[in-house]
Amino acid sequence: MRLALLGGVALLATACAPPATPAERPTCAESVPYTAGTEGYSGFRIPAVVATRSGALLAFAEGRVGGLGDAGNIDLVLRRSTDGGCTWGPLTVVADSGANTSGNPAPVVTASGRVVLLSTYNGGTATEATIMRGEVPADQSRRVFVQSSDDEGTTWSAPREITASAKAENWRWYATGPVHGVRLARGPHRDRLVIPANHSIAPPAGSADTGVEAKYYGGHTLYSDDGGQTWRIGAVDDNPNGYLNVNETTVAELPDGRLYLNTREHNGTGPGTRADAYSRDGGATLEAPYRPQATLAGPVVQGSVLQLAGPGAALLFAGPADPAARAALTLRVSTDQGATWRPALALSGLPAGYSDLVQLGHTSIGVLYETGDWGTYERIAFRRIAIQDIR
Repeated sequence: MRLALLGGVALLATACAPPATPAERPTCAESVPYTAGTEGYSGFRIPAVVATRSGALLAFAEGRVGGLGDAGNIDLVLRRSTDGGCTWGPLTVVADSGANTSGNPAPVVTASGRVVLLSTYNGGTATEATIMRGEVPADQSRRVFVQSSDDEGTTWSAPREITASAKAENWRWYATGPVHGVRLARGPHRDRLVIPANHSIAPPAGSADTGVEAKYYGGHTLYSDDGGQTWRIGAVDDNPNGYLNVNETTVAELPDGRLYLNTREHNGTGPGTRADAYSRDGGATLEAPYRPQATLAGPVVQGSVLQLAGPGAALLFAGPADPAARAALTLRVSTDQGATWRPALALSGLPAGYSDLVQLGHTSIGVLYETGDWGTYERIAFRRIAIQDIR
C-alpha cells in the first residue's frame, strides 16, 4: 500500500504494563520482516517497533531506493504482525516524499490506543554534512512531522509538520529517535508522551568551524501532554566541549518514575561509546548532563533500552557488543536502574546494527534489528526471547 503525495512531503490520507495478547503464545523464535533488494527497495534500515493495545506489532523501517546511503529517496515503511512476530503482513508506505527523504521513525502508543509516529524529512539532495554546515535552505533541511493511526497501524493520517515547536532556531541537523518513545505510567505527568531525539547546533559567530565537527551534536527530548496533538522541546544537552557528543538516544521510564536516557556517544574524548542521564520531571529537564556509561562496551551505533514490567523488573539494553565493529548483538541488563550494566544474552555472532526492543505480554520480549551474514544491512530480523532466559 503506497500513500499519496501531499506538498512534496508524506502522505497517507512504556512504561505501562504490556497488553495481554496472543503474542505470548507463539513458538516461533525469529522472523524477517524486511529483506534487502525486495519490494522495490535497495535495502531497509533504521528499525523501530511498538506493540498496540491489542498486541499487534508494528515494525517500522526506512525503505531506501537506489542504495543504502542515508540521503536520497527514502520512504518510511511498516509491516504489521498479529501473531507475535511470527509472520508479517504486506509492506505499507507510511510516508513517501517522492525523491526526498522521510525517515527516523519514533512511534509511541497513547492511553487511548492511538499510535503516534514522529519522523523527519529533508530534500533528497541534502546530506547530513551539508545540513550541518548550514548549506541547505530551511525547506529542504531537516523538518519534523507527526501522524497517527486509530486502527492499530492499518491506516494513517496525513503527516503534519511540527518543526516550529520541535526544532530550535540554531539547530541544523535533526533526527527523531530512531526508536520507540514512551508513555509515562505514573506520577504528575502520567500519560505524557516522550520521544528521544538529536540535533546539531551552529558554531558560534566568528568560529572557524563549519558545524560538521562531531562536538556540535546534541540530544533532546520532545514531549506531548495532549496525546500527540502538540509538542514541546524538553531536556536539551548540546555542550560543544567535545567530551561527550550526545547523538541517537533511547528512553525508558524507571519504576521510581524517573526517565533513564541512554545515548550514542559520537566520537568524543570521554571514555567508551555510550553515555546516560536521568530526568525527574517527565523529560522536561535532566538531573545532570550526560555522563559516560563505560559498562556498555560496543561500537559507535544506535542502541535501545526497555524497562520490563513488574516489581523488581530489570532494565534492558540491546546493541552490538563488539567494540571494534557493528556485530554481536547482545542484551545487557541493569538491576540498579542504569547505573551499571552486565551482559545477559548474546543474540548473534553476526554483523548487527540498529535495534529496538518491545515487551510481548508478561513472558517475553522482542528485538527488531539490522543484521546479515556478510554485511550489517542485508535484512531486518525480529527475534523473540523468553524473559526467563535473560539472566
